[in-house]
Amino acid sequence: MNWTTFEKLLKPVNEYSTAFGRIWLSLVFIFRLLVYLVAAERVWSDDHKDFDCNTRQPGCTNVCFDHFFPVSHIRLWALQLILVTCPSLLVIMHVAYRKAKEERLREIKGDNYRPIYPYPGKKRGGLWWTYLFSLIFKASVDVIFLYIFFRFYTSYTLPRVVKCELPPCPNVVDCFISRPTEKNIFTLFMVVTTCVCVVLNIIEATYLIGKR
Repeated sequence: MNWTTFEKLLKPVNEYSTAFGRIWLSLVFIFRLLVYLVAAERVWSDDHKDFDCNTRQPGCTNVCFDHFFPVSHIRLWALQLILVTCPSLLVIMHVAYRKAKEERLREIKGDNYRPIYPYPGKKRGGLWWTYLFSLIFKASVDVIFLYIFFRFYTSYTLPRVVKCELPPCPNVVDCFISRPTEKNIFTLFMVVTTCVCVVLNIIEATYLIGKR
């Protein structure tokens, strides 16, 4: 998908978004999605290959890696980004439905046609609820994933050395994580941008409810 098609797809969302929604959209697609695609994937591409333990016991390194990395950061971020952007597609579909409905009535009634939605660009009726639901859903997804990351990776950080004593390891072995500092920086960046997105969603939802 080229950028022109992408821009056309997001046009309905921008049209009906508030200023907070436009900031959120820019933050997600510039600072989260692009950083994920351009940089983060490369940083974590060697996480298993360069996870080194000071033992030659077959299976020990794989077991220890699975214990300390139950789910990859990259896969969790990919799932998070998919779930966070899905509500925007729901808004796009609702806007498309409204436009198709207007077109059908225009063809049927001809000169006697009166628009059902006289204020294009305004969130009225079902679209208001769809938009509000999308904000609550996006904020909930981000909060849930922040919690998941915190449980899997305490304080969102990776240590330089981890000690593993799971079978089939013969004793307590030291395992070394590849580029932990760089990974911690990217993790912190993604966590901070996620928190900012949650705050923007809450502010926008409060604004919508207060304005209504």
